[in-house]
Amino acid sequence: MKKAVSVLLIIIILSGTAQFSVGAISAKSAVVINGDTGEILYSHNADTRMPMASTTKIMSALLLCELGGDLSRTIVTTPEMVTVEGSSMGLLAGDTVSLRDLLYGMMLPSGNDAANTTAIVIGGSVDAFVGLMNNRAAEMGLHNTHFCTPSGLDADTHYTTAYELALIAREALKNETFAEAVSSKSATLNYGNPPYRRTLTNHNKLLRMYDDVVGVKTGFTKKSGRCLVSAARKDGKFVIAVTLNDGNDWADHRTLLDSGLSSVEVKECTVDGGVVSIPIAGGGSFESTVPKKQFSVRMNSQITSQICAPHILYAPLKNDEVYGEIRFYSNGELILTEPLVCDTDINTSHATFGFCLMKMFKYLLCLGV
Repeated sequence: MKKAVSVLLIIIILSGTAQFSVGAISAKSAVVINGDTGEILYSHNADTRMPMASTTKIMSALLLCELGGDLSRTIVTTPEMVTVEGSSMGLLAGDTVSLRDLLYGMMLPSGNDAANTTAIVIGGSVDAFVGLMNNRAAEMGLHNTHFCTPSGLDADTHYTTAYELALIAREALKNETFAEAVSSKSATLNYGNPPYRRTLTNHNKLLRMYDDVVGVKTGFTKKSGRCLVSAARKDGKFVIAVTLNDGNDWADHRTLLDSGLSSVEVKECTVDGGVVSIPIAGGGSFESTVPKKQFSVRMNSQITSQICAPHILYAPLKNDEVYGEIRFYSNGELILTEPLVCDTDINTSHATFGFCLMKMFKYLLCLGV
């Protein structure tokens, strides 16, 4: 859809004086971002490429949620799937296990066997799945992330940055199935040969140490040191913290999350008039209410909003079909886009026969016919 920009701007001057304040931390690399907008609230060597150990499984679990289909589906494990070193959810060759069990096995006890099995089930092979991981990172616009394994075992070209890992976590937390899993302190599952009930405990101690934490993932190898991705929600605020190679990560994350939550505030942003009116090609017009948007922003930010939509709409358009977007800016920097969707069907009865012929003629010209 070719878009022309119709601009409706509002400026909101945000009150408050809180700034991000944190003392010395132990991490070699760290970042805190606003989970709503992706804005960086705190950064320390956040663009330095580093190994990330089992926090890798955030991407593996996201792909399982996105590509796995029905997560109640069960598979029978093979020796290739479960023969992997390191942490484990206790899978043996011949076990019957569901995809949901694999998700929790990856994200709670950090099972490398769960990650390896997921890779083979979803990708057909570990190498093919790693390709999917790197493709998904490219889709996110990440330039300093490269995966070699689905579990996070050390490899020279297996790396990310604190900032890009935070963006991966932000994307993953948009998935409700993923978010439910990583916020679980424990899970009772049923797998084995024959399947039997067992309870897995989440290695993320922050879920028990910090009331507002909603995930996400721990990691450790000798090469990477202690790695931790955490997220917290409180009073409508949402922040994500990442530390890489941090010997004091539990304490550091409590400090980083406290400071992150204190440095943002929730605002409800609207557009003047609250209604978009756009002519329909061939006759008539379309009107739609612009929804209010509530999200958290850094203190003292100047927020502007802009509606981007076509000057004219072409029927047919269905209810819930996207026709444009609202762009939100903080101090002139784009921080968030929200789709504008039709709240009713727009049928072809509005278009004249002559207009339809003209539209077809233009289409044929584009094809070079």
